Amino acid sequence: MSYQISVDSRNQIYLTSGETKIYLDPRNLSSENFVFISHAHSDHLVSKSSLKKLNLKKKIMCSQETIAIANIRGHVFDTFEDCHGNFKFIDTGHILGSRGLLIEDKILYTGDLSIRERAFISKPIIPKVETLIIESTFGKREYIFPPLNRVIHEVNSLISSMYDRGVPVILMGYSLGKAQILTSLFGSWKPLIVHDEILKFNQVYRKFGINLEEELPLTFAMEKGILNKKPWILIHPLVNSNHVIINMLKKKYGAITIGFSGWGVKKNYKYMMNLDHVFPFSDHCDFKELLEVVTKCKPNKIYTFHGFEVEFARELVNMGYDAEPAIHRNQYPIQKVKNSSKIELMDTYL
Repeated sequence: MSYQISVDSRNQIYLTSGETKIYLDPRNLSSENFVFISHAHSDHLVSKSSLKKLNLKKKIMCSQETIAIANIRGHVFDTFEDCHGNFKFIDTGHILGSRGLLIEDKILYTGDLSIRERAFISKPIIPKVETLIIESTFGKREYIFPPLNRVIHEVNSLISSMYDRGVPVILMGYSLGKAQILTSLFGSWKPLIVHDEILKFNQVYRKFGINLEEELPLTFAMEKGILNKKPWILIHPLVNSNHVIINMLKKKYGAITIGFSGWGVKKNYKYMMNLDHVFPFSDHCDFKELLEVVTKCKPNKIYTFHGFEVEFARELVNMGYDAEPAIHRNQYPIQKVKNSSKIELMDTYL
């Protein structure tokens, strides 16, 4: 079967072949088509209203881990027991249960993607395909992240110096995915306290065999006066430090904040989020890693989506690839730049 790549009026990507239509990470649906959900971050889940009004029984493809996490978030649905027909799931190293969709060993849709080993997450195997539909969140040259071992060393050194002074430390990252990595990497510091939302996701990770350090929920720690016994580590969703809870913890207990984000490559991110410290650390590929994925896939055609999709497509065209943004194909026609400078990637980050 031959699949056509299209975009609907909501800028949602779908594949068609004859009577078959497969939506890739749609949020809103108006008809009962096949659906692929790459992972359980809220911006990739089918909306609750679509699930309620449409009969999508046995039409949703995703991993069992994604089902479990989606259920916690109130997105309840049935799915295939196994991947359907000529479709295969490919591990994408983003979060627990994240998968890409491989169609007939020819087309790969990545969903969100990371090829960097992190704690319990292994580097995924990238297949060779004819057509690659690749996320490009950090698809600009300046987004190159430091080695993870350097981040771990610097964060542990910072925590150690704070503990020597009796200063509590708040580690801040996205509640699903990043927070579990932080729990694994820095959970040996005690007492370990986590935001209640993060605790829910930690428990799902454990059900699927991921060993995480034992933690105390934040509400319990506050009720029992545990925060008065400084120092302590708190893992909290990444928010601006002016957030009422974070602001209170800083003023009352003298805590410092450490944020973890790929956007931390930009120096102004720290000040925009009012954080004390920031480390560039992401569950997505950086620019150099995106190029590594493309090199391994050896595709004849590339569609970019999300983030810097236009910029990344332009970079790929200048490297000799047939590439274009999946969603903005007409608005941003990509042409090769004559005498464009060769891409030179640093081993260190900006």
